[in-house]
Amino acid sequence: MKRADPKDDDSPQDFRTALAGVKRMPSSDRLPPVLKTPPLPFARQQALDDLAVMAELLQEPMYPEDFESGDTLTYRGEGIQDSVWKKLRRGQFRLQAECDLHGLNRDDARLEIVRFLAHCADRDYRSVRIIHGKGNGSPNSGPVIKRALDGWLRKRKDVLAFCSARAHDGGTGAVYVLLRAPA
Repeated sequence: MKRADPKDDDSPQDFRTALAGVKRMPSSDRLPPVLKTPPLPFARQQALDDLAVMAELLQEPMYPEDFESGDTLTYRGEGIQDSVWKKLRRGQFRLQAECDLHGLNRDDARLEIVRFLAHCADRDYRSVRIIHGKGNGSPNSGPVIKRALDGWLRKRKDVLAFCSARAHDGGTGAVYVLLRAPA
């Protein structure tokens, strides 16, 4: 490969000669471009996720029995599906039997619960209501039967779940009980 001779380089005079016939363009009446600051980044996926959460929250109606208060009774045994639990709390199971403990003392109430649950097992009842009362007639210590019933039902193997009833079924003075099928 042959090197170019520095004498052969174009000189500034040659450049001017080459541009001799070129005319300058008239100045434009257009405004020069304004440099804009780029827009702030927008998290599109986060906005979509937020909308999806809001839609999910609004999908299913809220029921007052889905919220717990201090005087409600609830127990959910292992393996109880969410749909079954919601159905129980909403009082959507057909009640097959009922036991009313009003006017009984603690010992009589416990005996009545044992008899009632044995009766339910004999007839293969799965959804029952126990009315324990609100304890308004109890001494200053609060509802005696209600607290005792909570402990008794939690210890029984035939009780899958229970929760305070809806207002029209006794409210916090009664419980819906879901029973295990007899073996």
